[in-house]
Amino acid sequence: MTVKPRKPWAPNRKDRVRTLSVLAVAVFGAWAVVSFTGLSGKIGFIFSFVLIYTLVQAIVGVRLRGSKALGDTVAQSIIYLGSALVFMPVASILYMTVTKGIKGLHFSLFTASMSNASFLDPVGNGGLLHALVGTLYLVLIAMVVSVPMGILTALYLTEIKGKGAGFIQFVVQAMSGVPSVVAGLFIFTSVILVSPLKTSAAAGALALAVLMIPTVTRTSQEVLLLVPTDLREAGLAMGATQWRTVAMIVVPAARNGLITATILGVARIAGETAPLIFTIGGADKLNMNPFKDYQSALPFYVWKGLTLGTPESLQRAWTGILILLILVLSLFVAARSLGGRRMAK
Repeated sequence: MTVKPRKPWAPNRKDRVRTLSVLAVAVFGAWAVVSFTGLSGKIGFIFSFVLIYTLVQAIVGVRLRGSKALGDTVAQSIIYLGSALVFMPVASILYMTVTKGIKGLHFSLFTASMSNASFLDPVGNGGLLHALVGTLYLVLIAMVVSVPMGILTALYLTEIKGKGAGFIQFVVQAMSGVPSVVAGLFIFTSVILVSPLKTSAAAGALALAVLMIPTVTRTSQEVLLLVPTDLREAGLAMGATQWRTVAMIVVPAARNGLITATILGVARIAGETAPLIFTIGGADKLNMNPFKDYQSALPFYVWKGLTLGTPESLQRAWTGILILLILVLSLFVAARSLGGRRMAK
């Protein structure tokens, strides 16, 4: 008979029952405080819950393990409170987006554009196919431009460390603080006004690439610095050149991190509206050519719906925000899944 090894640090049945009991007491106590005192609302409930949970957990800890458990309990409660404060805004945004955006979902939303409808019409008329296609064009072209450039720049800064590394590092840091509207104005004045490439999805993608490059570069740089130096030395000791060591050892070791850097770059640009106002034009019809004529995008679609301010346009805007969140989440899951499978192989 095979005996499974025990983990002394793992919680047993008594520990689970004790934890659930403390949580139940804290929830009931917080509900009583909110119900019978002037401390009301979500903030009051959370404050009361954390305070009561800390007090009850401290009493239980002192009874079981002595006075030394008091500091550990207080620190644990502070960590839980910080985590809750970080998670609350995210949960609130997701809840509001889902509850408000789901009301505008209908089948024609993904099969029709706004060419034969208005934002003031009922929500069932028209759709956002043109904005969805435009967003995909913008993200894909921006990735094609910025991801190779950002990763190669990070490799130069971490592996080559040439004479221009200091200046490039300064430029990357400066670009990280550039307002998004400046990127749109830059492409408008330096590309649209003086080159054959006019207002289109490609022009908007170039503006988004300006914003995406520093994010990808800095994140990739931090990921590459996490690769152990021993791997590089082992490759060089086997007789490989520097570029083969980087290409065959360093980059595969940091693949998951580089994929994460790409995802962060996409998340940085997916919801940008200011640069698109100057570069894509904001068409209401479907345009399948990313290099010619006006184009739309989900952020532009949302912005247009919010500026009109009617109940129908606001509903369209909330639905567009929901679709944008789903799109970014899908890209994140797909990229992580692809990176995990390749690492497993």
